[in-house]
Amino acid sequence: MPRARVGPVRSVVARAWPLTYRSESDSSPCRRRESPHASFRTPQYASGTNNAERCRPLCCGYRVPALAGLDPSRMSLFPVSALTAAVCGAAVEAVAIITALALYPSGMRDDRETAEARPGPPSDGTPPVRPLREKAVTGGTPVLLVHGMCSNRGIFHILRWKLQREGFLQVTMLNYNWLATDVRSAAQLLAEEVERLCDSTGQERVHVIGHSFGGLVARYYVQRMGGDARVHTVITLGAPHQGTLAAMLPLPHPVIRQLRPGSDVLAELAEPAPGCGTRFVAFHSDLDELIIPASNARLVHPNLQVTNVAVRALGHVSLPLHPSVVREVCRVLHDEHLPKLPAVA
Repeated sequence: MPRARVGPVRSVVARAWPLTYRSESDSSPCRRRESPHASFRTPQYASGTNNAERCRPLCCGYRVPALAGLDPSRMSLFPVSALTAAVCGAAVEAVAIITALALYPSGMRDDRETAEARPGPPSDGTPPVRPLREKAVTGGTPVLLVHGMCSNRGIFHILRWKLQREGFLQVTMLNYNWLATDVRSAAQLLAEEVERLCDSTGQERVHVIGHSFGGLVARYYVQRMGGDARVHTVITLGAPHQGTLAAMLPLPHPVIRQLRPGSDVLAELAEPAPGCGTRFVAFHSDLDELIIPASNARLVHPNLQVTNVAVRALGHVSLPLHPSVVREVCRVLHDEHLPKLPAVA
C-alpha cells in the first residue's frame, strides 16, 4: 500500500509563515515584499495598483508563484484553506501560551545584574563566546525588550537568545508591575531604563522591542516624552496602536481604560509628532485574539516612519515566540534598507 501523503496541516506548522511589508503613506505607492522564509518566492514588483494586487498574500501564509500572464488573485486552487490555517494557528497559539507560562517563573527576577556583565570577557581570562554574526554598527546598539500585560521578561528569553546569536550583545529586558502602572508611568520607567542603559554601555541610541502593551509604552515614550533622541528603532509585536475592543470589558483598572479605542492616551498619540526620527516597525497578525479588530495593531500616523508587517495565522502570544517572527525581528534590526518614509512636517 502506498504511503499516505502528508497533509497541509503539518506543512503549515513546520514552515515559517511569510510576512508582508507595507510602508504607510498616503502619497507613496504600496510596496510589499515577501519574507525570504516563505514557501514560494515572489519577486518584488514595481509600484502600481495592479502589481500590489499581485503581491497580495493569498491563503493564510502561502503565496502562489507569479507566472507571466496569470493573476494569482483569481486562482481557485490554494495550497492551504483559510480554515486549515486558522486551526493550525490556534494550535500554535496554544503551544505558545504553554511556553509562556513555563517561562513566566524565570522572568520574575530582575535583569539588571546580568545585563551589564554579559558583553565583557569572563573573569578567568578566557575569550567570550563569539556570536554567529558580527556587525560593528548594529551589534553595538543596545536592545531593550518591554513585555506586555499579564506577562514578564520571561516571554523574551527566546528572542533575546536569538538577538545575541545575531550579534546584538547588549540585550536588556525591562521588568515592571503592570498592575501598579499605566501607559504614562510605564513610559517613565522605560525612559529611566533607556538612560541607564546608554550610560552603562556608552551608546547614544538604543533599539526598543515591545510586545502588546509594551509596544504602546515604547511608542508613548518616543512620541510624547522626547524618546526619539535616544531610540533608533521601535518594533512592536501585536501592540494596540488603535485600541482594542477587548478592553471594553467593565474592568476598573486604568490600563484597561487606556487601551479602549478613543481613549485619552490614544488621542494623545494621534496628535502630530513633527520631526520624529525614530523608525517604527509594527508586526500585526490576522489571528490576534486580543487585538479586536486585528487591524488595530497596525500603526498609522502621518508624521512617523512606519513599516507595518502582516503576519499570517499566528495568535497574540505567539508573536514574540514564533521562529519566523523572531528571525524577521533580527533581520529588521540588521537591515538598514527597509522601506523608510520621511517624516511629514
